[in-house]
Amino acid sequence: MEIKNKYECVISVQGIKDYIGNAIEVAFDYETAPDEPFREEDKAALDPHKSHIVGCSFSVKEGTGIYVPIAHLIGTNIDKDEFFAYLREFLSDKRIIKIAHNIAFESCQSYHQGIVIKAPVYDTICAAQMTLKNHYEFRQLKDSGLKTLAKELCGEPLPSFSSVTDGKHFDELDGHDAETVRYGAADSDFSLRLYHKFNEWFDKFMPAHRKIVEELESPTAVYIGIMKHIGVPMNVSLMEQRKIEVETEMAKLREQIAFIIGDVNIGANCGTQAFKDYLYKTLGLPVLKTTASNREAADDMTMTMLKEYCDKHRPELSQLFVLVQEYRKLGKIKSTYIDGYSKYINSVTQRVHPDLFALSTDTGRFNCTKPNCQNMPRKTNDPVGIRNFVKAPDGKVIVSLDFSQIELRVGAFYCRDENMLQTYRENGDIHAQTTAVIFGVSYEEAKDKNAPNYKENRTIAKNCNFGVFYGLFPKGLQGTLKFKAGVEKTIEECEEIIANLKAGYKNLAIWQENTKADAYKNVYTETWIGRRRYLPGIRSEDWSKKSFAERCSMNTPIQGTAADILKMAIARILEGLDSRPWLEPILQIHDELTFIIPEDKLEDAVAFVKECMEVKPFAEFDLPLVAEGAIGHTFGTMEELDD
Repeated sequence: MEIKNKYECVISVQGIKDYIGNAIEVAFDYETAPDEPFREEDKAALDPHKSHIVGCSFSVKEGTGIYVPIAHLIGTNIDKDEFFAYLREFLSDKRIIKIAHNIAFESCQSYHQGIVIKAPVYDTICAAQMTLKNHYEFRQLKDSGLKTLAKELCGEPLPSFSSVTDGKHFDELDGHDAETVRYGAADSDFSLRLYHKFNEWFDKFMPAHRKIVEELESPTAVYIGIMKHIGVPMNVSLMEQRKIEVETEMAKLREQIAFIIGDVNIGANCGTQAFKDYLYKTLGLPVLKTTASNREAADDMTMTMLKEYCDKHRPELSQLFVLVQEYRKLGKIKSTYIDGYSKYINSVTQRVHPDLFALSTDTGRFNCTKPNCQNMPRKTNDPVGIRNFVKAPDGKVIVSLDFSQIELRVGAFYCRDENMLQTYRENGDIHAQTTAVIFGVSYEEAKDKNAPNYKENRTIAKNCNFGVFYGLFPKGLQGTLKFKAGVEKTIEECEEIIANLKAGYKNLAIWQENTKADAYKNVYTETWIGRRRYLPGIRSEDWSKKSFAERCSMNTPIQGTAADILKMAIARILEGLDSRPWLEPILQIHDELTFIIPEDKLEDAVAFVKECMEVKPFAEFDLPLVAEGAIGHTFGTMEELDD
C-alpha cells in the first residue's frame, strides 16, 4: 500500500526553520552509516565511535516531514557546520518537546557531537512500553518497534531498512531520492503520530503513565544514551593477565578432581550428565534437589547440599565437593566476567558500552546486558579481582553515589510503622532496631558490638529487613539464612523470628493485608506516583500463582517507588550535565549512580549529585533520603567518602 504523505528534502538551516516555525512538538530522527574503517563491521552504524550521522529528519505535523541530508555520498548535502550548530540550538531549546522513537540512540549520537539533549523530551518507545497490549499486559520492547507500531496503530506499513538500502549503507543512497526522503522523514512523522496516539490513550485510561513517560522515562532514556556513549573504562591488560591465571588454576583443579573421580567428563562447570551419573549412580549419592523438569540438579546449591551430606555420611567425598565448588566458581568468573567482558571491548574506545534498559522489569528497575555490568561480584566474593577491571583513565577517578537503604525507607513510608519512621527520622540504625524487635533487647544493646550473639543476631535482622515487606515465610527465611548468611535455624525458630517481627512492627502486618486486599480488588498494584503492574494471578485458585502475585503486590510499590525516585534524580542530573561536561555517567547499579570525573572535581561532583538525589521526591514523602558516596581509581578499590 502506498503511503501518501508530504515529505520533502531540505538542504539549508533556513529551510529547517521555515518548516518547524513556532512548533513546540517536534519529532526528529537520525540516519547513520559506518565510518570508512568499519564499513564491513556488523552494526557499526549503531556505534557513534565507528559511524557518523548521514541525515536527520523532522516532523511537526502528521503526514508531513522533512529529510536533511548531511553526509550522503551522492547528491547535495546541507552545510555540516551550520547544521550541527542549529542542531545544538534545537536540542537545547527548553520550549520545544523533542520527540523520538528510542531517544537513547539519538542521545548517544548527539553526545558524540558534544550535545546533551535537554528536557522536555518524549520517547515513544518508552510510551509504548507503558501502554497495554491487552487487558493485563504492557507492551514489551519486542512489541514496540516503530514499524510494528506504525502498522498496528496507524494502519500504514513502513518499508524495511534493507528494502530501501538494498545492501548499501545509508550514505551510499542519493539523499534527494524520493525513497530515501520518504524512508528518513517517515520515522519522524510516525514518531509524532505515536506521540499523539499514546497521549490520547494515557489521558483516557492511565494519566499517571503519561506523566511518568514525560518526566521520568524519557529523560532517563536520554541519560542512558549518554552512558552508552561514554562506556565503562576497562583495564584490558589486567583482564588478559587474570585470564591466564584463572585458566592455570582451573587446570590444576581439574587434575585434582580427576585424581578422585578418574576420566569422567566434568565439562566447564561440573554440570555434565556424565558427572551427574557419576554422583548419583556410581557413588550412589542421594538426589537432594531437582530441576523444573524433574531431573537431577547440579547447581551451586546442590553442590553445597551434597557437601553437607558427605560431611555427615561420606566424609571421604567431602574434598571432592570443595574442589568442585572452587572449580565452578572460577569457571563462572571466567565465562561471565573475563571472557564475557572481553567479548564486548570496543576496538576504538577500549571500553565496554553495555545496553541499559529502564523499562524491561515489572517494577521499573534497570537491567543491563552485553555485558551485564550490574552483577559484578562483591569484594568479599571476588577472588580474581573482577572489580579492578573497571579502571578510571589517568588523572580521573570513579565516584559513585548510592541511596542508603532506599527500599527500607520507602517501605517504612508505606507501612507507617512508628518504630521504623522514628529510626529513619533520627538517622538511626534500622538493622539494630530490627534486632531489638526480633530478640527482645534494647536498641542500645542491639547496637553494641560486644553484646552476646551480636554478629549472628544482626545478620538475621538484616536478612529479615530485606524481605520483611514482601511477606516472609518460615521455610523461605530458613533457606535465606542458611544459603546467603550461613546461619542455621530451625523452622520453629524462624516462625518465632517472624512472629516477633510482626509484633514489634505492628503496622507492618496491617499494611501487608491491606495491600494484598487492594491488589485482589483491582487486579493490579501501583507505585506511589502511579506506575502500574497488573497481577491477574492474585485471583488464581493455584496457591503458588496466588502467593507469587501477593508478594508482587507488596514488592512493587516499594521496589518500584524506589526505582521512580532514582529516575527523578537522574532527570535532575541530566538537567545539569551540559554545564558539567567533566561529569561522565557510566553506570547505574541497583540504587547507585556511577561517574568518571577529574580528580580535582570530586567535591563539586559529589555535592551536585547528592543534591539531585536527596531532594524530597514527592510531597507526601516524609523521611530523609541519604546518598552515600564512594571513590576509587578502580571499582575494586572504592572507599566510602566521609560526609
